[in-house]
Amino acid sequence: MNFFYLICALCIFNSCAVKKNQTEKPIKIVKVKVEKYISQSISDLKTVPQDVSYYTKNLAKSSSFSQETYEKQYFRVWNLDKVSIALEDAKWAHDTYKVGNTYGENLQLHKELFFQKNLDNANYKQYSSVNKKALTLVNVNLRTFPTSKPVFFDPKKAGEGFPFDYLQNSSIAANKPLILSHYSKNGKWAFVESSFAFGWVKTRNIVVIDEKYTKLWQYSEQVFIIEEGVPIYSQDKEFLFKSRIGMMLPLVSEDEETYTVLTVSKYKNKNPLYIQSKIEKRVASKGVLDFNAKNIDMILKEISKTNYGWGGIFGQRDCSSTLRDFYAPFGLWLPRNSSQQSKLGKFINLEVMSEEEKRLVIKKEAIAFRTLVYKQGHIALYVGQFNNQAIIFQNVWGIKTKKDGVEGRFIIGRPIFSTLEVGKNLKAFDANTSMLIKLKSISTL
Repeated sequence: MNFFYLICALCIFNSCAVKKNQTEKPIKIVKVKVEKYISQSISDLKTVPQDVSYYTKNLAKSSSFSQETYEKQYFRVWNLDKVSIALEDAKWAHDTYKVGNTYGENLQLHKELFFQKNLDNANYKQYSSVNKKALTLVNVNLRTFPTSKPVFFDPKKAGEGFPFDYLQNSSIAANKPLILSHYSKNGKWAFVESSFAFGWVKTRNIVVIDEKYTKLWQYSEQVFIIEEGVPIYSQDKEFLFKSRIGMMLPLVSEDEETYTVLTVSKYKNKNPLYIQSKIEKRVASKGVLDFNAKNIDMILKEISKTNYGWGGIFGQRDCSSTLRDFYAPFGLWLPRNSSQQSKLGKFINLEVMSEEEKRLVIKKEAIAFRTLVYKQGHIALYVGQFNNQAIIFQNVWGIKTKKDGVEGRFIIGRPIFSTLEVGKNLKAFDANTSMLIKLKSISTL
């Protein structure tokens, strides 16, 4: 039977094949004009030094910030009797994002039911009814609605859609202090306030702790994490979380090679389980670091291991959280968003100045690694001069472009060193939106 099928197949094949005595039609060759594709790149990334040590080599002075002041801010929420956020402020996102111009994860317009369900589940009638102290167990996303679903603006527009989920308020590293306001109706979410932001976190990712332990925790000697992404385990080698620049943990003891620090996991009946975890001394510093060239090199390189992540989504960092975490191991506390950060220290308004005037003021007044450079919605760190141009360190999503009146983005999506006109070499570069033109202020810490 198999032989029969083989014979049939051969017959069919032969009937499709061109016979030797059959006249073949000549093949007409059509010449197609192929335009050569020239890929573009950001010239700053090739010409501007991307190694931080280039900019720190001339830093002669070593300075320090106040660990006491930093710790006071870090543990602020554990010293509150109740959440300090007004109910109206806690609900801001429900008043801001509406049906009609917002999109979901399927890039389709949200329906009214989405907003109604989230407002109902938010359970704001119970606002500030719990007021218990808590800790994050892992790196958590801080949401403005009690949901993991996104709210995008028109994804067809440049600078909207992924990754700009407007319900992503921030992220909080593991084992950081919180005060718990109340729970959502379904119990899946908890509304919390941290030292720098507030919003909704998943209940399973936090643990409530007794006030006596908050005192023990915050009055212990502290170690500051100085290496990114190192797994931290319990005594039984159970994975807890990864280290993150900006974390601070209470010191229990130390030997020549390791620190033993206090960490927390969740135990039976949602009770906290206090764990003594060992971490190598290269991963942490006992007390704040001196603000000098060696340490700046080290921390900035660690910070640069993460990509751009709007609101800290996917465990990454955005422009303001990059700077916030950069300064943390040195004991300098920064608020969460770029607008608030820009108002710190010695403030100089640049809005009414010409481009040349801005350049001159920056060259005269800015201090490397101490001056923040701000435009609406974005902040960067001044690091010095290269080829007589101001150089900044920034974690940036992309460069605004415009071609034939249509806006676009040239995606970078990571921390870089650049001039104030990064992307100027691009054919479609929108010169009217450069950092230099849009620069509003500088502030020196």
